[in-house]
Amino acid sequence: MAESDPTLGYLTRRDTEVKLPRPTRVKNKTPAPIQITAEQILREARERQESEIRPPKQKITDYSELNDYRLRKRKEYEDLIRRVRWNVSVWVKYAQWEESQKDFARARSVWERALEVDYRNHTLWLKYAEMEMKNKFVNHARNVWDRAVSLLPRIDQLWYKYIHMEEVLGNVAGARQIFERWMGWMPDQQGWLSYIKFELRYNELGRARAIFERFVLCHPKVEAYIKYAKFEMKNGEIARSRSVYETAVEKLADDEDAEVLFVAFAEFEERCKETERARCIYKFALDHIPKGRAEELYRKFVQFEKQYGDREGIEDAIVGKRRFQYEEEVRKNPLNYDSWFDYIRLEESVGIKERVREVYERAISNVPPAEEKRYWQRYIYLWINYALYEELDAEDMERTREVYRECLKLIPHRKFTFSKIWLLAAQFEIRQLNLKGARQILGNAIGMAPKDKTFKRYIEIELQLGNVDRCRTLYERYLEWSPENCYAWSKYAELEISLCETERARKIFELAVEQPALDMPELLWKAYIDFEISEGEFENTRELYVKLLGRTKHLKVWISYAKFEASAIQEVSDEGMSQEQLELYQLDQRRRCIERARSVFESAVNYYRTSAPELKEERAMLLEEWLEVEKSFGELGDVSSVQRKLPKKLKKKRPLETEDGPTGFEEYIDYLFPEETQTTNLKILEAAYKWKKQKTTSEDE
Repeated sequence: MAESDPTLGYLTRRDTEVKLPRPTRVKNKTPAPIQITAEQILREARERQESEIRPPKQKITDYSELNDYRLRKRKEYEDLIRRVRWNVSVWVKYAQWEESQKDFARARSVWERALEVDYRNHTLWLKYAEMEMKNKFVNHARNVWDRAVSLLPRIDQLWYKYIHMEEVLGNVAGARQIFERWMGWMPDQQGWLSYIKFELRYNELGRARAIFERFVLCHPKVEAYIKYAKFEMKNGEIARSRSVYETAVEKLADDEDAEVLFVAFAEFEERCKETERARCIYKFALDHIPKGRAEELYRKFVQFEKQYGDREGIEDAIVGKRRFQYEEEVRKNPLNYDSWFDYIRLEESVGIKERVREVYERAISNVPPAEEKRYWQRYIYLWINYALYEELDAEDMERTREVYRECLKLIPHRKFTFSKIWLLAAQFEIRQLNLKGARQILGNAIGMAPKDKTFKRYIEIELQLGNVDRCRTLYERYLEWSPENCYAWSKYAELEISLCETERARKIFELAVEQPALDMPELLWKAYIDFEISEGEFENTRELYVKLLGRTKHLKVWISYAKFEASAIQEVSDEGMSQEQLELYQLDQRRRCIERARSVFESAVNYYRTSAPELKEERAMLLEEWLEVEKSFGELGDVSSVQRKLPKKLKKKRPLETEDGPTGFEEYIDYLFPEETQTTNLKILEAAYKWKKQKTTSEDE
């Protein structure tokens, strides 16, 4: 008998072995005639997925239906909670639904039940309190916040929201009391700083100083002491600020962030014109901080000595070390443009023009190997920075011009281009008052590699200079290049409108709407129609609507046309007319507008009834809009005639057809119009007549 293993209790190793089934031998190893891939299986599974069934929209008409709806929803939520009691989102939706029904007592009950399930979830507390605040139950909100911060004092967001509410209510003393409760829990730095900012908002400098004292005791870190010292410096307390820095140095001289402290202390003394103190601080820091952590300190010390002393040896040593590191990086990978940027930044900080130019020339010589824009997007900024350096730092305008020229030669414009380079070169020439050169550059850009951005900027420049004819020429070139661009057509017409060239603007709009393809035709037509309305050309506007309806019978077009007719009242001068005559004239105009609007609505209804009977929902929406318009007419409106045409809404079911046959039914809303009701009644009468005739015949036999 096998001995039992002490690590397995009373079982033997044989008892604990996992026995796997013997693999079956495959006899026929030839490939199947039809191969099925994993992609095919996934595609078929996706195609056979059933579409999501969404419930139809419902409208509640009376109080009993509302009560039934509420009872049903509450039962659904309660059943769902019984199943997934731990799911917080279900509780939140339930409470928010009760809130939407204005039943705040029930909503509070739901929130309280949710908190009994999981009171550690701060999201529940936040949403609960927000509900109370949103509905202006201030004392309830205070009660919720107080319980929340008592149970979850480490959640900062609860404190912030509580304090913000009290501050918005103007209860400054209450907000201060809450801050004091919070500080008792020793929160992180942001909590203390929020308390300090709160006191500063109410000019309580003494309180803020006392809080800073407690802050640095709670968080004895470099960042805290620096903030305290800057606070004292900002308020003109130089002696206090120096005392804070000295205390920080005594306590944190060996901290890992001591470099930042020494730099801030030295810069403080430098601002106070105490250069000797600053130099002593730098030397003390360099003696006590390890060299590996003193890079920033060295850099600041070099800048300080450049300004107040002579330490060229230290500067050269530090720069030489970093220069060696960058040379190694660019030697290993000359196409790593980030390394070139860092190297150039180092040389620019030294300020030797010849070395800066040399590094720039070496960097731009590393052209991307492939003529694809994604490889050039980082590289092109080397050229941009080079040109900006020559213009702003070196102040050599000829070299700047040469840099832009060489860059534009290098870019393969037939495959891709960078409009920013063209625009930067043109803007440089404008700054040099060389308008001709700028126009030549932008003209080349449009000729070689036209882009929307280039056209827009060129037109903007010419418009600022007041060259209207050039703007027109540019818009013509723009539209020749991109005739489907509705933005260009609209802007061109706006230009003519601003110049009071009404006929030119109208011709531009006419050309635009005649284009065979447009990217956003609805915006263009709207702009054209608005233009004609603003000019008071109502006949032209009607022609436009008729033309537009010839292209599309969209519901919005019909409604817009009808509303236009309802408001298209011709202005008339009241000279030579009495008040009574003027009122009669206006009433007559109003009636004509109403008749024209009704005519449009009737045409639209006839179209949907005869030519597009399947668009029942659009027809119903049209009738509802017509009803609203008739109501807006007041005494002149004929609401009853439209109400007679309104359809009845019917809830119906239809089978769901799939490849495997019908799988069920879905509910949908159908519309039954008056003429369809009459047809149904006639069919019933006809059937009854046939039945009676058949019965009479059978009795005679």
